[in-house]
Amino acid sequence: MTGARGPLKGRAARLGRLMPARSGPAARTPFVLLVVVLLGGGLISLLMLNSALNQGSFRLRELKDRTTALTDEEQALQRDVDAYAAPDALERRARELGMVPGGSPAFLGPGGEVLGDPEPAPSPEPTRTPTPTPADAAPDATPSGAPKATGTAAPDSGATPTAAGPRTTPTPPATAPTTSGR
Repeated sequence: MTGARGPLKGRAARLGRLMPARSGPAARTPFVLLVVVLLGGGLISLLMLNSALNQGSFRLRELKDRTTALTDEEQALQRDVDAYAAPDALERRARELGMVPGGSPAFLGPGGEVLGDPEPAPSPEPTRTPTPTPADAAPDATPSGAPKATGTAAPDSGATPTAAGPRTTPTPPATAPTTSGR
């Protein structure tokens, strides 16, 4: 083995002519710049991706909160519907409207015959609420807190005031509506 290198011979000489001669620091500069640009671009793209994911997570949180609020509202409305649809609430509301429970129903058969014993529903109880009179609609001339007299009385008779006019109650129809709805 010889320590000194001589000129290249044969095949090595031909390959050496194809490869340019090396120049030290000038060949490394573009590579270093390329690596720095790639690392910087990668960091910037990671920061942009991270901020986009954070925006998406904030939007997702807002939508989850809104969904929770709307679900709570839906449940509250469903509770109200269930309360109004309960049989005792329906019966109470029907009685307030003046309806009475129906008797046993009668049906028409396919041939036109009546099945069952039809009977009219009972008349509702008359309401005990007084109807307003024109004297009640007049402006209140009595001091506040004092009872309002609705009738006339003699000044020296010592009698209590009487109601102005007879109380009238609405007359129920011959057959009252029933709560069955059919």
